[in-house]
Amino acid sequence: MALGKLITGIFCGCFAATLYAQHAPAAWNEKSATAYLDRRIAWWMDWPSAARDHETFCVSCHTAVPYAVVRPALRTGADVQTPSALERRLLDNVTRRVRMWKEMEPFYPTKKEGDPKTVESRGTESILNALILARYGEAAGEFTADARTAFDHMWAQQIKTGDARGAWPWLQFHNSPWEGDSEYYGATLAAIAIGMAPGNYRSTPEIRDGLKLLSGYLVREQASQIPVQRVMLLWASAKLPGLLSGAQQKAIVDETLAKQQADGGFSLSSLVAGWKRRDGTPLETRSDGYATGLILFALRQAGASPAQPQIERGLEWLISNQQAGGNWLAWSLNKQRDLASDAGHFMGDAATAYAALALSNAK
Repeated sequence: MALGKLITGIFCGCFAATLYAQHAPAAWNEKSATAYLDRRIAWWMDWPSAARDHETFCVSCHTAVPYAVVRPALRTGADVQTPSALERRLLDNVTRRVRMWKEMEPFYPTKKEGDPKTVESRGTESILNALILARYGEAAGEFTADARTAFDHMWAQQIKTGDARGAWPWLQFHNSPWEGDSEYYGATLAAIAIGMAPGNYRSTPEIRDGLKLLSGYLVREQASQIPVQRVMLLWASAKLPGLLSGAQQKAIVDETLAKQQADGGFSLSSLVAGWKRRDGTPLETRSDGYATGLILFALRQAGASPAQPQIERGLEWLISNQQAGGNWLAWSLNKQRDLASDAGHFMGDAATAYAALALSNAK
């Protein structure tokens, strides 16, 4: 049964479109958001700490990946199919690492016996490479040989046995939400990447077993995940039809919308269960751009109308909370950080990307 038939008041028809036209939220500054994201990826690509071998750089969950997901949706002008110079540099970096996979050092090589960082790095990077190339292929309407190779690398890293069968090794630095017990997060990104590939790729015999393992893992482990990971699962289920039943999607939607704050936004701190900061400071409870943008985008991907009152209130929160620099704020789950510091920007990078994605998807 379609999700739209299950959630009363969320997925509407002609009346919803009319309502949205009458009550559309004020405009957001897309140009300044794009400029902020471009500045941040340019900084990241030249930041010495991001540098890796063969003149490449680390593809980060907080800055590079959200940028790659949103940036094709923010192009303007006559040739919206053409990646900008910064996008091309990111794509060239990923492509080089895919083509030189066997020669490239992992993002974080093992430094002592028993250290799993090489394995974790390979698993993580294989997913991120596939996701980025699939996203750009989706935007351009193509599936390149490099994208297919990236998927081959990804499938080769998949865990085939044990409790984590169907997932991938994932970098663990005890940094939530992306590198803190986040195997499940990585698996949702793998599912989203597969969903971005052409439909005939998903039906190829050589990936059938791996896809079955992945689907089984995502469904089997969802109940034990923190809520923000179930939001990622909702997005993945929209890209891979049949991954979840309508009732399972509805349960995630209901759980998530119940956490909407009085101002219309969402706070990441309400979506991470008992996660605590390492420095002992309390989590920030204010609504933030990352949680609000990600949730609204995932709901829209699953079929929610922008005219549904809770979605509309969330979009209004995003518009009214865009900063003068074009960005949105979000706060670290791991320690209290100076938002002007290098690490302090990272949550804001992801927040700005997903806020812009949600708003561009509401057009």
